[in-house]
Amino acid sequence: QVQLVESGGGSVQAGGSLRLSCVQSGYTYSRYCMGWFRQAPGKEREGVASIDSDGNTRYADAVKGRFTISKDNAANTLYLRMNSLKPEDTATYYCAADFNVPPSRCVGSWYNGANYWGQGTQVTVSS
Repeated sequence: QVQLVESGGGSVQAGGSLRLSCVQSGYTYSRYCMGWFRQAPGKEREGVASIDSDGNTRYADAVKGRFTISKDNAANTLYLRMNSLKPEDTATYYCAADFNVPPSRCVGSWYNGANYWGQGTQVTVSS
């Protein structure tokens, strides 16, 4: 069984930075789609970034140029580096993963059907 545990959230001022981590425990798969989505109170779930086992990365328009997703396969850890944070980035951020899937799986709102989610980590950006 796979578990995903996020950390790294917190409170920062606008313009600040945070790095989220998602540690995957359990079985390791060579093919995957992993990523981050967020949800703010009263708002719809929103995909933030994803990475597939071919190394392809995808970003929501709202975070392009500010956020960077990466994965350390040796450490089984997914990261989201968030720079130039804005108040509208305030949300609970979740790590999601699907395994034994082709890279083409890692598009659109794939996270809604993902087999594994973390418990979420809160990010609050003040103006």
